[in-house]
Amino acid sequence: MGNIANKVVVITGGSSGIGEETARHLASLGAKVVLGARRAEKLKAIADDINADGGQATFHQTDVTIQGDVEGLLQKAQDSFGRVDVMVNNAGLMAIAPLSALKVDEWDRMVDINIKGVLYGIAAALPVFVQQGSGHFINISSVAGIKVFSPGGTVYSGTKFAVRAISEGLRAEVGGSIRTTTIEPGAVESELKNGSSDAASAAAIQEFYKTCSIPADSIARAIAYAIEQPADVDINEIVVRPTAQDF
Repeated sequence: MGNIANKVVVITGGSSGIGEETARHLASLGAKVVLGARRAEKLKAIADDINADGGQATFHQTDVTIQGDVEGLLQKAQDSFGRVDVMVNNAGLMAIAPLSALKVDEWDRMVDINIKGVLYGIAAALPVFVQQGSGHFINISSVAGIKVFSPGGTVYSGTKFAVRAISEGLRAEVGGSIRTTTIEPGAVESELKNGSSDAASAAAIQEFYKTCSIPADSIARAIAYAIEQPADVDINEIVVRPTAQDF
């Protein structure tokens, strides 16, 4: 874990779930973490816990659908710790419903958060990485970005397929000094499962998660594995499912 200590790691969606657990885990390994999310009070509580335990953490209230907010998050990291080593684009929304329900507003939100939010994270961090001559993008996709989750998850899957495509194109473009990792979680215990307003879909998702989910720190450990590799080793893709999950 020597390659994690003292690295500055920025995490979107840091107020709960995968983002929170990743921050706590990496901080315990010596990373300096910078949390972004909309709920500033939750970010403060997490950062305070990490700092009280001897880690180093700070935060910046961030809505990933607003490019200026994401730029502000990266600036907070630079102002606080002098550099950025890892950008974890984790913020996401999973609004499950059949296409016939015409939840167009939810389609828009998923595109804004799951795709544009990742792009804004790339746009904010890439110039920093280029100037430094090093950096690491970790983009959170989903098993639904490998196999279309249908019926109900068609648009969500579309956004997560996009994250994989963007990540692979990014990897090819950035050259040999910047690393790119895509993580594809299966069912993970987090607030993501609460994103559906369609009653039947929401009930089905809740039932599925009761019987088939793993803790969020499972993904935190996968992220740590990618970060800890030597600089010339680029872990490009990791799929992490519950053993019982069949897709």
